[in-house]
Amino acid sequence: MSSVEQMALHLAPRFIRVDAVHPANVNTHLLHNDGLYGMFRPDLENPTREDVEPAFTTFQAMPIPYVEPVDISNLVLFLASDEARYVTGQQIRVDAGSLLKYPQGPGS
Repeated sequence: MSSVEQMALHLAPRFIRVDAVHPANVNTHLLHNDGLYGMFRPDLENPTREDVEPAFTTFQAMPIPYVEPVDISNLVLFLASDEARYVTGQQIRVDAGSLLKYPQGPGS
């Protein structure tokens, strides 16, 4: 049993729900910075976003370099809504299939 499931089970009698959101790479400054670009393209002196996007695309099953912040926000809004009032103990991926492609992680 995962820690999310254990916490959800423990807190359910108090109507406290516990869920986890697992995103892929997200189109934010945490992904888009010179340091990370250099790690993905050490062959270039000053790699650009366009230089690294093909490498980012290899991480997902769907042919995209990253998901958008709104993709994550939409799931969080659903989980916070009344429509999800009985959703608990779930680990939901917004990862364009990256865990399906690399179940043990991209290094495997």
